[in-house]
Amino acid sequence: MRSWPGVHVASIDYLQGIVLGLLQGVAEPFPVSSLGHGVLLPRLLGWDVHQDDPFFLAFLVALHLSTALALLAFFRRDWLRIARGLGRSLRARGLARGDDDARLGWLLVAGTIPAALVGRLFEHPLRTLFASPATAAAFLVVNGVLLLCFERWRRRAPTADRAGDHDAHIARTLGWRQAIGIGTAQAAALVPGISRSGVTMGGGLLAGLSNEDAARFGFLLATPIIGAAALLELPKLLGPDGDGVRGPALAGALAAALTTVLAVRFLLRFFETNRLTPFGVYCIVAGVACSLALAL
Repeated sequence: MRSWPGVHVASIDYLQGIVLGLLQGVAEPFPVSSLGHGVLLPRLLGWDVHQDDPFFLAFLVALHLSTALALLAFFRRDWLRIARGLGRSLRARGLARGDDDARLGWLLVAGTIPAALVGRLFEHPLRTLFASPATAAAFLVVNGVLLLCFERWRRRAPTADRAGDHDAHIARTLGWRQAIGIGTAQAAALVPGISRSGVTMGGGLLAGLSNEDAARFGFLLATPIIGAAALLELPKLLGPDGDGVRGPALAGALAAALTTVLAVRFLLRFFETNRLTPFGVYCIVAGVACSLALAL
């Protein structure tokens, strides 16, 4: 925090920036709501940082852009194949039978467009309405319940054959309506406490994907949404709102990139044999604990 006579200007120091960056990099891929944790942590630690502060919004742009770039780098081989597949389908003016890369690419497009439209229309109203730490804690509990429900419903659903390429399996399993539904559901993550990766993984499970493939599709689907949103808001970081936070934002962005890669690598291995259940339990316990702490 910086102060001058008669003037109070809140800001973020380097330690806070790094802590928030580390948190963003872990909580964005994990199905535990990075936005919810970003609202709760400053309040619990007594920081003079609030979600609707212009300088904090500028700071978040750097973290989200870093997360998107880290996801893009991690899945670079997948994106290269997808881009080539989209190019083939555009040149052929159609989707060739058996071209799984092209089909996956168009499934991602189908999920990204409505998600982007819903996000642009409702981002400000939702974040303004649900921005309080108490509300974020309550929705963290809701997120945990949703994760447990997704797992319960998944166990009752038929299990598809997972042999072969993961991207090909996703392309052959998901339908167009399912991709659109999963993509649009990402808008729920505009409410602090609801996880973007959680709702996309849950949608993938309901569609018949394994936990690992549902996570992979969620990460691929999140990359253009997070990246485009950050690029659209980049003037906030480069403009007056970014004054005083660009240094901590850079430190936080580097921390977020590192933990994003580590988190994604861990989750893809974790979901080979595990489920969403531990994250659901964590969200419920953390949400209740934060609610009690805020009430004291």
